[in-house]
Amino acid sequence: MAVSWKGVFPAITTKFSSQNQLDLGLFKKNLSAQLDAGINGIVLGGSLGEASVLTNDEKEILVKETLQFVEGKVPVIINIAEGSTDVAIELAQKASLWGAQGLMLLPPMRYKADDRETVQYFKDVAESTPLPVMIYNNPVDYKIDVSIDMFAELAPISNIQAIKESTRDVTNVTRLRNAFGDRFSILCGVDTLALEELVLGADGWVAGLVCAFPAETVTVFKLVKAGRIEEAINIYRWFMPLLELDIHPKLVQYIKLAESKTGLGSEFVRRPRLVLEGAERQKIENIIDTGIKNRPVLPNC
Repeated sequence: MAVSWKGVFPAITTKFSSQNQLDLGLFKKNLSAQLDAGINGIVLGGSLGEASVLTNDEKEILVKETLQFVEGKVPVIINIAEGSTDVAIELAQKASLWGAQGLMLLPPMRYKADDRETVQYFKDVAESTPLPVMIYNNPVDYKIDVSIDMFAELAPISNIQAIKESTRDVTNVTRLRNAFGDRFSILCGVDTLALEELVLGADGWVAGLVCAFPAETVTVFKLVKAGRIEEAINIYRWFMPLLELDIHPKLVQYIKLAESKTGLGSEFVRRPRLVLEGAERQKIENIIDTGIKNRPVLPNC
């Protein structure tokens, strides 16, 4: 399946049981809700998917189970976040064998590569696979900024097709368009900036709170792309306190708590993460409960 890097791509959480095993039943319940809402692709094993605590065997299971469940309705993308070029290449090749239809590729983890090293890393991994690649640019969390000049070096590599734009600077959408036109698809990777980046011309949204609120996320996207901005803003304003859960170091715990409250997941996380408790839990619960209580009626779009 060719990947059309447009629309809403949930960075879906990985569901675990109380015994710390993959909970595929609950995972598929969430997948079903995403498909019903009209999402356009699935991203597995991202930061929100607790990539750092998944084994390759578990990643293989997630890819194959997702492919079987979605039955070709949407592409299945898997994240690569490795410290070694060789290990990243090995995972990219395995992902292709498993049937994944695209890759989301982070810069080298643990070592802060310079510009030359980062570009070479992306080139080496992309050239090792026929799969389409989305470069994840998130200098706030991962300390490496993929600049316009670096993307210019990557542009000749045809299977590098998309950019997950998470610089926190909405004007970067315009800079990328000015530099490259439509050479790269641009997907917003920060929930709290999604409407703004979509208005500025982003093609899609790699979303976090979609895991708990799929219909609302897809509706905001569709309204913006239909030019119904005022309607989109009304939903977005309701959504903002929830979307802010996506930009905290504990986004996994926060979003999993939201999923549990909307019936689409559980709170189980893998250590070193721990389930929320005390005043912090009460604060996040209040945000989620208020959002659910005031959930808007969604327009047809």
